[in-house]
Amino acid sequence: KIHHKIANCRQDRLHWISNRISQNHAMVVLEDLKVSNMSKSAKGSLDSPGKNVKAKAGLNKSILDQGWSMFASMLEYKQHWRGGEVVYVPPHHTSQTCPSPSCGHVSANNRKTQSSFECESCGYADNADVVGAINILARGHRVLAYGESALADSVKQEPIAA
Repeated sequence: KIHHKIANCRQDRLHWISNRISQNHAMVVLEDLKVSNMSKSAKGSLDSPGKNVKAKAGLNKSILDQGWSMFASMLEYKQHWRGGEVVYVPPHHTSQTCPSPSCGHVSANNRKTQSSFECESCGYADNADVVGAINILARGHRVLAYGESALADSVKQEPIAA
């Protein structure tokens, strides 16, 4: 009973959030996350057993508990109803790429902690999640404007003037 109630609460909240987003935005850009790959088991095999299996199991449970795929599908059909669009972009280096129009430097060293971003090339600094969101939106604009493919996204692109 408790799990059923939790699932209903989660679904209600995802419907509420996806409805609000689709009412206020004609275009939504999401990272094309492979949730099934992200939540694979870390057990390994008898020949090569996995490491940190308990921690990975907890992470998998948290990922699946959030309902990312369910949210994306709800958002898609609500955008379709309202004539909006959902654009998926590859998630590679979204929080490691400098969003500064004159820079675009990509490095793991740009993100030294989970929450902070500081470009080692130009010095741009902000929250890593904000940087990721800026980069995801810019990639979405490039996909719509130029038909940029997922393969082209791994190469430094010219920034879009705001």
